Amino acid sequence: MIPTPICDTTYWHRSLNPKKLIEVGFSSKRHDVPLARYIKSQRIVKEHSVVGIRPLEKKDCKVVRELLNNYLKKFKLHINFTEKEFMHFFMPQDNVIESFVVESKKGDDPKSYEITDFMSFYSLPSSVLKHPNHNTLRVAYSFYSVPGKYKMVDLAKSMLILAQEKGYDVFNALDIQQNKEYLEELRFGVGDGCLHYYLYNWRVHKMVP
Repeated sequence: MIPTPICDTTYWHRSLNPKKLIEVGFSSKRHDVPLARYIKSQRIVKEHSVVGIRPLEKKDCKVVRELLNNYLKKFKLHINFTEKEFMHFFMPQDNVIESFVVESKKGDDPKSYEITDFMSFYSLPSSVLKHPNHNTLRVAYSFYSVPGKYKMVDLAKSMLILAQEKGYDVFNALDIQQNKEYLEELRFGVGDGCLHYYLYNWRVHKMVP
């Protein structure tokens, strides 16, 4: 650890492919628990409580950037994404970044829709060394999400379903922002990895006593 982090966070993990995670040593189970029972306990219920999910498109970026920046204002320290930054970080790319919006009906007009929620996660695979059957662990990391019509736990549940459908083995999230609302409920397990946040090379206003 370098002096001095402004924030300390912990990684939490949710199994998406529990059999593979056991085989490569990422996860472990009690010796008295059969593998079939363990796999069943980690099952993802594939029923979206969120209606209207679709991938982020270029036409959505202006609205979703505003949605995200306004949401982040509730936190003491946050980034304010420019249009260029938002496009760079969030436009979907296979095996890089997955971004989704929730489109909901606006008012009584059945043909009028608005974007109410946003969710995203990115891919950071790990190499599996000296294993006869596996050479890569596909890992999804929770990125930025914005609850609106739906609660954060509902968005997270949908991200788990989407990540599993796309072939990811495990879904990781940090206990920051509103993530704590869903980690235990969705059976994430606390990990032993920590992430420290730092600020450097920033000019700030002088404090007045």
